[in-house]
Amino acid sequence: MRLVGNISDIKHKRDSKNAGIEVYISKIEYITHKKDGKYYQPFDYEVELDTPLAITGDCLAQTSNSQPAEGDYEFNVYEKVDDEYVLNPDKQLSLTTSFVEEAGLVVLTSVYYTVTVSNADFQELKRKGHKERVAKKGKKR
Repeated sequence: MRLVGNISDIKHKRDSKNAGIEVYISKIEYITHKKDGKYYQPFDYEVELDTPLAITGDCLAQTSNSQPAEGDYEFNVYEKVDDEYVLNPDKQLSLTTSFVEEAGLVVLTSVYYTVTVSNADFQELKRKGHKERVAKKGKKR
């Protein structure tokens, strides 16, 4: 995980001026809701990425329903489709920063990127992840 630029410049409206801000993500959490007995329960699956995913600031807008604590940010994620930005309600980005006084720097301490998927896609992701882990174990021997 890595942060380039001033994340506090991103406000509640998406803005193309924030394209210079970049958040590099090394882990994605996929979430689905399945019926477990009588009620729907959330299930999650985390994937470590070999190559970090970069999200630029022009694709982010702070959530309007949150009053974050100092250094905590929650963002809605937009996708660029045919030169237009479209909100993707299934993606959410949360991150935490802290200020290091000795160095005078803002440091990224945690990144939490979630994608909500359908049950079928969730099962497919888990199946592919299992196959990749088995293949990696086989190569190590």
